[in-house]
Order: sequence, then structure tokens, then C-alpha cells
Amino acid sequence: MSGKVYVIHENPQWIPPFAAAFEAEGVPFEEWMLTDGSIDLAVEPPEGIFWSRLSASAHTRDHAYSKEFGRAVLRWLASWGRTVINGADVLELEVSKVAQHAALRHAGIEVPRTVAVFGVDDLAAKAEEFGAPFISKHNQGGKGLGVRRWDTVGEFAAWVKSPDFEPSPDGITLLQELLVAKTPVITRAEFVAGDFVYAVRVDTSAGNFELCPAEACAVPGADGVEPEPLFRLREDVDQALIDRYLAFLAAEGVGIAGIEFIETRDGRTVTYDVNTNTNYNPDVEATAPRSGPREIARWLGTLLPQEAVGLRG
Repeated sequence: MSGKVYVIHENPQWIPPFAAAFEAEGVPFEEWMLTDGSIDLAVEPPEGIFWSRLSASAHTRDHAYSKEFGRAVLRWLASWGRTVINGADVLELEVSKVAQHAALRHAGIEVPRTVAVFGVDDLAAKAEEFGAPFISKHNQGGKGLGVRRWDTVGEFAAWVKSPDFEPSPDGITLLQELLVAKTPVITRAEFVAGDFVYAVRVDTSAGNFELCPAEACAVPGADGVEPEPLFRLREDVDQALIDRYLAFLAAEGVGIAGIEFIETRDGRTVTYDVNTNTNYNPDVEATAPRSGPREIARWLGTLLPQEAVGLRG
């Protein structure tokens, strides 16, 4: 096996499950941390496969510029003909809910009614037009951060004017319809290399929007008591929906992703998020027929010889 897999990211806490998977599959890899550094644009990148795990939530870890660093590095890699999994165009999906919404709608996948507001001057007026109840969220989000429910426009308007207002890192606030689930769950479908791996049922009965599945995001229960798992394997996902997601990912050039949807009380299936730096929950991994990280490591490993032959040829 020639070359190695280069994992481009900014959060070491999310790497251990993937490091273990690469080791188990015998695939050499190296981390590229995009928190600082430099690239010589005239120098050829090393041989290998490059996998971007850059996250929309990087700014919450004091890595606000990792998005811009990523844009530069991924374009540089592409200019030298390197194979990049979840490359520059996919990064734009990761860091923009507007981009996700537009791409999903174009693919014929139902999305929530959404208004994107630029800046803060028109936020209260647009919320009045939109009508309560609704949720507000950051265009550049991640982990459910910045998502709030509003039952009255007055409460929202007061919040916008208050010191507690939290702007999106890119200055775009989304007003979105409040989707009411028929049961208090959402579903996350995981995909690797044009293949459906498994689906996860996520309990939302506590009303929390911050639903990061990674072990590093877990919060202990009261008095140290282990809480009931929020994440469980789900086996009854509609195959027609999975097929639409697969077509969407292929059209957008996304190699690895988790897609989240909600089944509403009024009979709709609405897709609201695409995670292109997907993490995997250890409880689900323990019971799943296939491992997400192992599927990724295995797939990227198979790409290494093809890449090396192409570069020598």
C-alpha cells in the first residue's frame, strides 16, 4: 500500500475512534491540524488520499479561522490533482445551512420553511412576517449550537436587542418553522462511499437541540448516574428516502456524511441537516452490524493504491 491517508481537521477529541479504525484496517494515516501553519502553493503535496473533517463548529473551539484555512488547503490540493474526500465544495455545504437547504430542495428532498436574514436590523421584522412559533439558528452551526425555540415574536425581538444575542459566525441568522415530531425523536442516516451504513434514532424528549453523537460530547447524568442513551440503532427507515439521500450525496460529491430528518405529526418527512464531518456514537457502534469508522478506514485504504498509480502514471 503506497502513500497514506491525511485527515484534515481541527479537533483532536474526535479523532480516536478513527485512529483505532485505521489501525485495525492496517491503513497508514497522518493528521493535518488546521489551526495554524502555512503552505507553499508552488510545492507539490505528498502522495496520498486527503479526507477533510473540517467542522462548522470550529469557532466554538477557538478555531474561527479553520474554515478559511480549509478553503485554502483544499483548493491547493485540488490544483495538484490530489484525491480529496469531502473537498472544497463539500466544505461549503458543511459551513452553510443555506447551501444545504438549497441543494436538498434542488434534489427534491423536503426541507423546512426557512428565511435567511443577513445582519440584525431586519431580524425582528422578518420574524413578525414569519410568525410564531419558530426556531432561530445560525447559518454556520454545528452540534445544534445556536438553535432556540420562540413562541412569541416579542420574546425574540427582545432577545435580538439584548446582550445575550448570539450572532452566527457568518452574520446570517435563519428563521425556521418549528417542526413537531409525531414522537420525540429525530433520525440520523449515516453514509460512506455511496453506501448506507446505518440509521440512528436520537431521543429529543428533553428538548435539547445540542445532539452531538461523539463520545467526547457526552455529558454525565445527575450525581454521576449514567443517563439513558440518547442514541439507538434504527432499522425501519424508508428505503426510498435512503435512495434519495444517496442520489443527493452523489450529485454533490459527498463521500462521507450523516443526514438528519424528522417525521412530523402532520405526516411529513423533513430533512434539516447534512453533517459532512460526521461522528459516530459508541453505544450505537457497539450494536450496529457495521462500524462507521471501520467502513471509512477500509474505503480510504482501497483508494491509496489507485492514487499512487495515478500519480506515477
